[in-house]
Amino acid sequence: MASLVLPSPSSCSTSSSASLFSRGSFCHKSFIFNEPRSRVSISSGIKCDLAQPLNGKPFVPILKDGVLPEFLQSRHMENAVNRSNTRLKIFSGTANPTLSQEIAWYMGLNLGKINIKRFADGEIYVQLQESVRGCNVYLVQPTCPPANENLMELLVMIDACRRASAKNITAVIPYFGYARADRKTQGRESIAAKLVANLITEAGADRVLACDLHSGQSMGYFDIPVDHVYCQPVILDYLASKTFSFNDLVVVSPDVGGVARARAFAKKLSDAPLAIVDKRRQGHNVAEVMNLIGDVKGKVAVMVDDMIDTAGTITKGAALLHDAGAREVYACSTHAVFSPPAIERLSSGLFQEVIITNTTPISDKNYFPQLTVLSVANLLGETIWRVHDDCSVSSIFQ
Repeated sequence: MASLVLPSPSSCSTSSSASLFSRGSFCHKSFIFNEPRSRVSISSGIKCDLAQPLNGKPFVPILKDGVLPEFLQSRHMENAVNRSNTRLKIFSGTANPTLSQEIAWYMGLNLGKINIKRFADGEIYVQLQESVRGCNVYLVQPTCPPANENLMELLVMIDACRRASAKNITAVIPYFGYARADRKTQGRESIAAKLVANLITEAGADRVLACDLHSGQSMGYFDIPVDHVYCQPVILDYLASKTFSFNDLVVVSPDVGGVARARAFAKKLSDAPLAIVDKRRQGHNVAEVMNLIGDVKGKVAVMVDDMIDTAGTITKGAALLHDAGAREVYACSTHAVFSPPAIERLSSGLFQEVIITNTTPISDKNYFPQLTVLSVANLLGETIWRVHDDCSVSSIFQ
């Protein structure tokens, strides 16, 4: 019987706290902490050094001096607080433990002790190894591939917390699987997004915290509160560090369905012009580009999408942009699902850079020279604090 016991984060050798929208608030492989860190009042300037690639892999820049913008400082930052008796507890599933450790590091907490096992027949066993009675519990578990395994693990974790008398249970789902099955496109289809929402609710979750849902209506499928976290500020903060002129930028939506997302992104980039790739999908995971709406000749094209799965849509769109005279093409996406043959397509030379976040884990074999991974741990950590403190979440993105 396979067993996994997730340890608490221990002491990191890098700098202390980092920007909420930082391009790297974590050590590359492991965390070592002697004790939890309290959040204290800090200045509002940001200083950043860009790190060089390590062993051919993209390495995320590390912010120094532990500084945060003033508007991101909640009342937990104003006074050092003893966290040993806090009623807030964070537990991690097995889907993305590295992200969970980063979130706990930002919040100055230790991950809760939990034992997750797989029986020989594939059944999942979960045991909390510390009391959660009367606590506000946050379970970090994206439902990334293998989606069904990770979803079932999340449901069992929720049930374990409910039966252990947790006061409130929040499912923190950085990547919400089945989000694309949010409507019927033809007869006799299921709406799996609604089904998954019902499962999470019936398992005992009191709230859901999700990042960049495929479509806004997915929030309405839940009968419990949903906090929708937008990861665009993390990518925008990184693009702001680039040397290209913003007058040369054009934001491109890879399909008509993503126009609203691309328009919001363009508005934040000095109100950059917008272009749209018109495509016709002939089957699942199969896309065919038809034409381009907008002018990209001689410009730096930034393609924006919520996820990259097989990369068929975005690579065909990039080829069309190059044919239309684009000088460089950047791909920006929150969720890197990277189903085969995504890596081959993305590393084919069409993109100057592929910018993603760590809402889903990236295996070593999926790294390629043009890939840049940004951390959303500080963003999620700040959101969890604000939910716990009954503060506004939307003000983070204003």
